[in-house]
Amino acid sequence: MHRHHRAATLAAVVLSGALLATGCSSSSGGKKSEEGGAAASAGKATTPRMTVAMVTHASPGDTFWDLIRKGAEAAAAKDNIKLVYSSDPSAGNQANLVQNAIDQKVDGIALTAAKPDAMKDVIAKAKAAGIPVVGFNSGVDDWKELGMLEYFGQDENIAGQAFGERLNQLGAKHALCVIQEQGQVALEARCAGLKKGFSGKTDILYVNGTDMPSVKSTITAKLKQDSSIDQVVTLGAPIALTAVQSLSDAGAKAKIATFDLNKELVKAVQDGTIQFAVDQQPYLQGYLAVDSLWLYKNNGNFSGGGTAPVLTGPAFITKDNADTVAEFAAKGTR
Repeated sequence: MHRHHRAATLAAVVLSGALLATGCSSSSGGKKSEEGGAAASAGKATTPRMTVAMVTHASPGDTFWDLIRKGAEAAAAKDNIKLVYSSDPSAGNQANLVQNAIDQKVDGIALTAAKPDAMKDVIAKAKAAGIPVVGFNSGVDDWKELGMLEYFGQDENIAGQAFGERLNQLGAKHALCVIQEQGQVALEARCAGLKKGFSGKTDILYVNGTDMPSVKSTITAKLKQDSSIDQVVTLGAPIALTAVQSLSDAGAKAKIATFDLNKELVKAVQDGTIQFAVDQQPYLQGYLAVDSLWLYKNNGNFSGGGTAPVLTGPAFITKDNADTVAEFAAKGTR
């Protein structure tokens, strides 16, 4: 990594502090989480049982969230916490799930603010009820204004800039940034950061991330239409792996790099199908979000002093270091 770039330097600093902790999770997961959780636990808290609600904007079947959930479950097992996980990609429905948690008088709430405006009122209600709320994964620019206690995740704009600078080093000239959910703040920030850090031309392509055949055909059509695109940038591992098929269908010579990873994506980096991936360490986000609520309840601690987020990325996964990550990805925690 070239440290003379500010964003890249930050990425390096984040890496040095965070790479050792594994990170990732999903709305369908849970069955294997006990293995990962038990292995990661050094001991179990004897503090009184508490209940934490985790409410995310996960879409059904998106494996990224399995990693967040596994991290959350590992922390819950260690901290003698009952974890109640729920998710809905609709911001309105997600806010209702947070209201349900308030009605159930939980001891703490961890949530993702992908659509911050939709969460504002319900976070205020949680605070009025004396329930601490922490943010993670989405909402790095809004968590303080929303009144959350702390935040765990990646500064997506800075990660995007570091991504763009890496593309400059690789000699790319025309990038296609594929956004799988229009208006989702974290995704939009990634492409905005990429545009800032990348010295070439950046096009944005919106696709429907819940319909993979449509994702494949939309990317294929764009690559056929514009043969000057030499770099495809995706914002999720399943989209990246689908883009590989699009390249083949379009007969395009573009390269692919992505944000986020899963087991298959790590293999693709190892074999060179995907150039590199940026890991925001979702397992770490889920773990820290739940653990932070235990620390706050039992010792009054809050990370970042209520003013700074705790950054879990960007950690660049390349052919050079993918083998190390693969070991954890095989266990389903990266």
